[in-house]
Amino acid sequence: MGWLDQVTDQVEELTRARELMERDRSAEAVGQLDLVLARTTDPYARADALVQRLSALINLGRTAEYARAAEVALAAAEDLAEPYLKGHLHALAALAAQDLGALDRCVTHLVRSVRALESVTDPDQETAWAWHDLAMAYSYLGFHGYALGAIEQARVLGTRAGIAEEMFAAPGIRLRNAVALDHNGDSDGCLRVLRDIGADLDRILAGGDPSRLRPSSLAAYGYALARRGALGEQVGPRARGHDAAALLARGGYGARSHDLRRLGDVCLAITAGRLIEAAARLDTAAVATETLGAAEPARLRSLMYAHSGDHAAAHRADRHAFRLAVQRTDRLRDMYVDGIATRIDHEELRRTAEQYAGEAMTDPLTGLANRRQLDKYVETMISLGRPAVIGICDLDGFKAVNTAHGHHAGDLVLQRVAGVINRVMRRGDFVARYGGDEFVVVLTGAGLAEAGEVARRIGQAVAAEDWESLVPGTPVEVSIGFAEVTGSGAALREALASAFDVADREMMRARSRARAAT
Repeated sequence: MGWLDQVTDQVEELTRARELMERDRSAEAVGQLDLVLARTTDPYARADALVQRLSALINLGRTAEYARAAEVALAAAEDLAEPYLKGHLHALAALAAQDLGALDRCVTHLVRSVRALESVTDPDQETAWAWHDLAMAYSYLGFHGYALGAIEQARVLGTRAGIAEEMFAAPGIRLRNAVALDHNGDSDGCLRVLRDIGADLDRILAGGDPSRLRPSSLAAYGYALARRGALGEQVGPRARGHDAAALLARGGYGARSHDLRRLGDVCLAITAGRLIEAAARLDTAAVATETLGAAEPARLRSLMYAHSGDHAAAHRADRHAFRLAVQRTDRLRDMYVDGIATRIDHEELRRTAEQYAGEAMTDPLTGLANRRQLDKYVETMISLGRPAVIGICDLDGFKAVNTAHGHHAGDLVLQRVAGVINRVMRRGDFVARYGGDEFVVVLTGAGLAEAGEVARRIGQAVAAEDWESLVPGTPVEVSIGFAEVTGSGAALREALASAFDVADREMMRARSRARAAT
């Protein structure tokens, strides 16, 4: 089932808004979508309207509204289990972030878009358009290889869904690739790509349906032809009404088409030798740097000077264009480095948090689990239905150690006792320092019979230690009492408290028996 099949409200209105945008009438589409948002209660219809509205705002270049529109759309899609929707939204959000100069957010959205779109199990025409918008975002950012890969994916999915192949010809993507080559000194490579774009236009004019070309595509085809002329290559005649000037004029009213038209007129003036006109147009051509890159106006100025024979000025303008092109690469490199630094900071913060979390659950003197971790462990074991026996181990003679030898010696005794208990416990048993000179052991899956054997081993191991060399004249022994934990659900805490009370009483009885025996 495709995305549109899930929309149950305002379907005709949403379809009409989509058609308006395809005809480069995004301003009308925004009005249509605002009506849908005011009327619908269907979460799918609302999400679809917000996706389209963000796309329309980007087409119109209304940058002041990008951030809020992307935020609202992403929030609406958050609870909808639809990877296509999230993929398309992140592609559009990447375009918006790129226009706003937030390259780090742009790349984040690109990654999330790819992951979401790659997880779509039944791609349809909507998925194809999402890949198209992702390709556009890659292209505007300067990731031309990724852009070409994404637009090919869009073309394949679109053809499979019955969309005419020329709808995904995406000449603008290849055009940006071409001028980027020129900005970096590869004019021959630029011309090869521009010729390929022209050949595609010829094929569409000869065997396709030119009326189905998107207005933005017409502007890109027109600019490709005009740019070849500015580079000094003679462009053969096209079918009537499809030369560079006509294509630029019919290129629609979107922000990108407007930019291509203004710069295309500069190219046409250069080709025709109207260099004063070209200079005047360049001086007044306020275009978005993302349309063809910040270096394109400077590169056109270099071509203009070259046509006039002022090669020194052409060289200076060309070097300026190259510096502007390199700045984009530097920005991407800096963003990458900053991103790695941020990731390292995040990892260090995570490790610090884990360290503090570990310290909060660990006794700093003995390294054993503390009372908080003990409570959590026992609750978990009991909630899983596993029987357990709790044992309280209390040191005999520890007060005398502190009195005779000081607290440092007492700490050494506690550390050694912790090691002794750990050493003789069964695999999978749990040991904690409960406080002072008390230790607690938890025997999971055991009964009181097994507990008695564990108590015997602990007592023998403690008695076998050489306490005389560590704290002369103050022998250290241990008394242990065990109790079974029974209970579950809401009564679990009461059961734990009861088990501790029983174990504590058993420990006191064991101490009394030991004293009576001596």
